[in-house]
This record gives sequence, C-alpha cells and structure tokens, in this order.
Amino acid sequence: MVTIHESETVELKKTTSEIKEALISIAAILNKHGKGVLYFGIKDDGTIVGQQIGKETLRNISQNISDKIEPKIFPKINKVKIENKTCVKVVFQGSHPPYFANGRAYMRVADADRQLSARELEQLILSKNRDNHHWDTEICADATINDISVKKLKTFLKIAGLRYDSIKNVLAKLKLSRGSKLCNAAVMLFGKKPEDIFFNAKLRCAVFSGTSTAYITDMKEFGGDLFQLIDKAQDYILEKINIGMRVEGLRRIDVPEIDREAIREAVINAFCHRDYRAMDSVSVAVFKDKVEVRSPGLLYGGLTIQQIRSKIVSERRNELIADMLHRIHFVERWGRGIKLILEKEPTAEFSELGTHFITTFMRKGAEAVSSTTPISREKSREKSREKIIRIISNNPEVTTNEIAQEIGLSIKGVEKIVKALKTSNQLRRIGPDKGGHWEVVG
Repeated sequence: MVTIHESETVELKKTTSEIKEALISIAAILNKHGKGVLYFGIKDDGTIVGQQIGKETLRNISQNISDKIEPKIFPKINKVKIENKTCVKVVFQGSHPPYFANGRAYMRVADADRQLSARELEQLILSKNRDNHHWDTEICADATINDISVKKLKTFLKIAGLRYDSIKNVLAKLKLSRGSKLCNAAVMLFGKKPEDIFFNAKLRCAVFSGTSTAYITDMKEFGGDLFQLIDKAQDYILEKINIGMRVEGLRRIDVPEIDREAIREAVINAFCHRDYRAMDSVSVAVFKDKVEVRSPGLLYGGLTIQQIRSKIVSERRNELIADMLHRIHFVERWGRGIKLILEKEPTAEFSELGTHFITTFMRKGAEAVSSTTPISREKSREKSREKIIRIISNNPEVTTNEIAQEIGLSIKGVEKIVKALKTSNQLRRIGPDKGGHWEVVG
C-alpha cells in the first residue's frame, strides 16, 4: 500500500478543480524550499481517489502554472498510476524567489500555505540578495590587518600543517583577504577581539531550574573568536550537566550524561552554519530535562529536517568558514555532522523555530551516566585537580595539551583548573611557557 502524506514539500489535491489552491501551494513551497511535488487525485488525508484525465487535462495544468505563477517555472507534469488509480504528478523547482501565485506571495508552514505580509515579503527579497553574496567572503570595512592576532593564526597553521611567512601572505593564500582588505571570516576566526567589530560575535548561555525559561539560575555571555566561542559553549554545557564515571583498568573515566562528541559537533555546526547577518547570537540553554543549542538562521539551501536526519547532505551558508574548520578537522566536507550526533545521541532532535535552528539533547540524569557510582560535578572537578597535580608531579615539563589528552578534558578545561591551582598556591610555574616547568607547592 502506497502512503503519501502532505508535508512542507508535498501537496495533495483531490481533483484539478482545486487548481487555484494548487497554484498557491506551489508558490508557497518554492518560496520556502525551492522545489516540491504536487499530486492531483489524492485527498489531503492521503486517500488515493484518482483523477479523470482528458485530452487537455495536462495542458490546462501546465497553462495555469505558466500564466499564474511568477517568475515562470517549467514543471514536469505526468500521469502516474498509484494503487491502480490514475493521478497527476507535478514536480517543480525554482531558484529565483519570491514566487507569486495570482499576484500574491505565500510561504509554506508545515503543510499549510500562509500569505506573506509586505514586511515578510521584503525580508524574503533581502534574504535572496544576501545569499548571493556570502557574509564570510565579504570585505570587513571596519578591520585592518592590525586587528588580526599573529598568535592565533600561527596556532591554526600549525594544526593545519601549513607554513607561516607573513600575515598578509597567509591570509591571501587562505582566501581570507583581497588585496589589503580583510574578509569577514578572517576577523571572525583570527581577530584579536572580533566582538568589538561584530556585535554578534558572542555566545549567550543560561541554566533554567525547570523545563521552561520561567526561572533562570545562571546566565553568562562570552565574546571572542569562533574557536574560543566553540570551546566556551562546550565547556559551559559540560560544567552544567551531570558527570558520571566508568572504570577502565586502573583509570577512572568521566562520563557526561550527554555524549561529549555530540555536544561539540552540535556547537561547531551552530557557529559554522549560523546566519552572521542576524544580530542575534548562538545560545546554549540548559534545562532540567534537556539542553538546547540554538543557532540564528534556518536550514540553508532548501534542506529539510527530514533530509538532514536521513541523508549525508550539507548546504553551507558560510563556505569559507567551513573550509577553515575543515582544514583543522573540525568539520568534514561530506556533511556527516548530523549523522555523528545521532550515532552518539540517538534521541537528539532538530527543529526550526522562528528564525533559529535548534539541536536538542535530552538529559539522562546522574543515575544513567555511571556504570559504577554517580558523582557530583564538584567531586568530578576535585578528581580532575588531583589528576593534574599527580601528572605534573611525575612530569614537571608536561604540556597543557598532554594533560588534556591524558585526563580527557578540553584544553580550556585544563587551563581553567591550572589557573585555580595557581591562585590557591598549589601550583607554580617556573620559567617561560616554552622551556619552563611546573612545581607542585606543598
């Protein structure tokens, strides 16, 4: 039995007598997704009733679409047999929104068509023009080469396996500049203080005591370059959720209630694919029952939630930023990020709300994340401090990166603990960062 349901890209009509409504659906789907399918001969509940087709039926459908939809499209219109009943299948696509049916513009919302207001139509036109000029490749008029951090650039090049000669040459080779002008991506990735140039180069984080936003127990805002914001978002989530443990041999491994890799992938996706023209920022919301990572900007290039869940597919709003992240293995060219999240956290959900794309992780609770005994976050931090002191005692010349790899924390997480140990006079640095060593006090 064939099952066909209405969706954001599929419209069902009982007969061609509903051609006027069909034209509205075609325009609405084109304005939201750029392509879709319409059937005549199927009721809106999916019941297949068939459609009488005369000599002029297909021609009349084609003529109506040609006359009533602007800009013009050229759909494929065919007779099809579904459960031994004759229906008409119209496959259409278009890449020049906004589309109008009988002089009015519509937008597909779930399986309904909503007429756009004058302001919404204006935003659709502006969005189309913006997409023709990607934000990350545009020239940043407010920045100069003096706003770029040499240290950040060299760190990136070392990880990417590239050689540094000069800021100007490196930025040109990476296509992050044009002549003496910097692209927006250069400032967002390697700027000394990107938040001074881009108001939305920030991360907003909050913890809510219940399952809604009614009561806030913690709120923080961070600024910085894209790499710093990714680390801060991940660290914030891991700090606020429950941490359990498992034992492997003689080692105790911390186990967060939401998989660490899934969290990081969701955060990277949020910053990589967000709409940087929107004044809002990426945000993290920790609730009693879930964690949400919210990114300004809906799915790009006509993709749907169903497509990203079922297929390895990616449409990149910020191709240059994505390329830089790929060079240091933050993202893959083949768009496997969503698949990785679902492999690690099968109950993860993806949704679009307003102008935001949201990744939601359901929390498991402390009792579900430990194969032995659940532990509190404070006890987890205490154990991490003890581990770092032990590692440094055995190897005073150990690096922060080596410590992070051994105990399974992020570099930022280790740096935070080391700073606390120095503040409490438990740890002292002797000599410079390179060539010096640690000394455990007492």
